[in-house]
Amino acid sequence: MSGLPKRVEMDPDEIGRDLGKLVLTIIELVRQLMERQAIRRVEEGNLPDDTVERLGLGLMRLEEAMTDLRDYFGLRPEDLNLDLGPLGDLLPRID
Repeated sequence: MSGLPKRVEMDPDEIGRDLGKLVLTIIELVRQLMERQAIRRVEEGNLPDDTVERLGLGLMRLEEAMTDLRDYFGLRPEDLNLDLGPLGDLLPRID
């Protein structure tokens, strides 16, 4: 039966790491979008000071959690970016 696909050997540790990388990439994309939206709202100047403080604190905690998760999976920030070919990288660089 030559029409059957060959069995693919997969390393369970690599599968977990790759799945973690995919999930963290999506979370990082959403985090960056949220950060840009928050910055835009703060720059408009119509948010109360306590809201600005909560936004900043929430974004800092989210970034810390992302750092912890990247460390857990042994990933660097640049590992979460995807090359979309002619469209460029998925994640813009925020410096």
